[in-house]
Amino acid sequence: MEFAISTFVTDEGIRPDALGRALEERGFDTVFLAEHSHIPVGSRTLEGGVLERRFHRTLDPFLALTAMASATSRLLLGTGIALLIQRDTLHTAKEVATLDLLSGGRVLLGVGTGWNRQEMSNHGTDPATRGALLDEQIDALRALWTQEEAEFHGKHVDFAPVYMWPKPVQRPHPPVYIGGHSPAARARFLARGDGWMPLDVTPDDIREVRAELARRGRGKANITVPGNDPETLPAFAEAGADRALLALDTMPESDTLRRLDELAEVAERYRR
Repeated sequence: MEFAISTFVTDEGIRPDALGRALEERGFDTVFLAEHSHIPVGSRTLEGGVLERRFHRTLDPFLALTAMASATSRLLLGTGIALLIQRDTLHTAKEVATLDLLSGGRVLLGVGTGWNRQEMSNHGTDPATRGALLDEQIDALRALWTQEEAEFHGKHVDFAPVYMWPKPVQRPHPPVYIGGHSPAARARFLARGDGWMPLDVTPDDIREVRAELARRGRGKANITVPGNDPETLPAFAEAGADRALLALDTMPESDTLRRLDELAEVAERYRR
């Protein structure tokens, strides 16, 4: 089992280039950065609580990952998650392909439907149809990355033949990871995802999904599970999880490095 770090990179915490170096030095295989373009005033968590300051101050994930790419050589560069439904599909295709080129093929694109309805509405996204929109965006991204003259015609995404370069270094394209553990997210992963990042999942869930992937001939799809309860990691590994995701709070550099040392010790105990 590999180990990844999930975090919010902000203007008040460790710089992304320093974080990338620290992660690579400590043997983490991947970093996943959260995304929020903005937070509407008055927004609350799904449970009704006040949002932490880090939600208000996230850096653009692709720019932050570019800084990480310049400071590392092996670290995989992921979004966890990019709010694709709030993004222009053509621009996102170019950003991801450019980062994949500049990093030498190290991008993992984690996507999801999001939860802040006012945030998505500010982008002109209808919360009621965001799942259908995301499905079409994923399919359109793959067309843009793999076809010389790409076109896509859906209900929510529609464009005539276009040229879109650069193409990604990874073939056929960077892996698309589906974030979320709802029935819809699970179905989206089984239908479209190269990887899955559920937030609330059990080893039995992993076994069920692995069996379904095998039936569909997709046994190599990656499953990344929450890893902040170390006692669950052996059971997840036995069930077929590939990677554990450890959450890192947003802190100044010195505090971040101390916390990474602690998390690296956890990873070393359970890495296989």
